[in-house]
Amino acid sequence: MKIRRRHKFAAEVATSSLNDIMFFLLLFFLIISTVANPNIIKVLVPKASETQSLNKKTITLTVTKDKDYYINNKPVGKGNLEKDLIAATHGLDEPTVVLYIPRDLEIQDLVDVLKVGVKNKIKIVLATDRK
Repeated sequence: MKIRRRHKFAAEVATSSLNDIMFFLLLFFLIISTVANPNIIKVLVPKASETQSLNKKTITLTVTKDKDYYINNKPVGKGNLEKDLIAATHGLDEPTVVLYIPRDLEIQDLVDVLKVGVKNKIKIVLATDRK
């Protein structure tokens, strides 16, 4: 008598490629998260315990440690700062400029920028970090 074993079919899910897919997704999201906002110039701004947010259209003025000036992330020479700031605020009812300046620059650098705002009746707000 010939005895045959019956091979029962068992459902299987092949997960060998799942590791590769998860690795590539992780890598993709890590790369995208670092490139998500490339238009930001990193500056360590002063800290403040109370902050206020602005709801109107603002212009950003960034000063780096090397005293390079950027208006809306476009480089501007120090000699052309006033002219370019007036051009950027032209046509706005109440022009507001958010100033990102490093906390370790001299006070005179801050005062020079604020003088440009006072002279041209532009409201300049200093950006700060929360404590």
